Amino acid sequence: MSDTFSAADFEPLAVLVVDDEAPARERLRDLLGDIAESQPTRIVGMAANGVEALALLERETVDLILTDIRMPVMDGVELARHVGRLPRVPTVIFTTAYDEYAVRAFELAAVDYLLKPVRAMRLAEAIAKARRVRPPADEILRQMAPANRSHFSINERGRILLVPVADVLYLKAEQKYVVARSRQREYLLDESLVQLEDEFPDLFLRIHRNCLIARNAVKGVARATTGLDGEAHWVIILDGLAEQLPVSRRQWPAVKEALGV
Repeated sequence: MSDTFSAADFEPLAVLVVDDEAPARERLRDLLGDIAESQPTRIVGMAANGVEALALLERETVDLILTDIRMPVMDGVELARHVGRLPRVPTVIFTTAYDEYAVRAFELAAVDYLLKPVRAMRLAEAIAKARRVRPPADEILRQMAPANRSHFSINERGRILLVPVADVLYLKAEQKYVVARSRQREYLLDESLVQLEDEFPDLFLRIHRNCLIARNAVKGVARATTGLDGEAHWVIILDGLAEQLPVSRRQWPAVKEALGV
């Protein structure tokens, strides 16, 4: 039996091209046309950053995302992390002009990379690989990230809802989820509190085994009494929120030092 395949053996992949530079998007479009005989695709959209790409993904079903890494608003690695929470996860191929990210990818053996300027033969090889590999795990993408996420992603009714990290006042573990509280409402994150503390040590501070607070949202601390014994304890007062959050005895020395109180 022959192992030779032609374009007729493949369904065209629905492709989303993401790059903040219009010439780069146009080059990928042209290259996809050049390799159409061996790797058939159809472009369903183009975007200039991760946020634009996620908005498009709410309207279109995509098999493959070709994305730059360094982009304003939201970079390509963060985009891949959010995309990983979709019910149907597209494969992601990164394009970059920076060897440092390619080396990291090869070390992790996680995803394919295309170094700019992208060549047609290399693009065809990457797409062939994309047809058979699984998307990288979130933990691998986190190790590759050039910067912390700017947004949390919540899967609500099959779509991704983006919540700016800067808008979150606290993160609290409750059963299987973490509640992210903004001034407007609560969101459920399918992530662990330990991982979030590790990812955002400069933004969030642990005040209890089940709670992290946004450092820049702290308005003050106060003494409060609760329970039948009327025992006093410290609570955190957050700007724009009536709810007061208790500080555990174990965490109080670290909280006191961090807040300078």
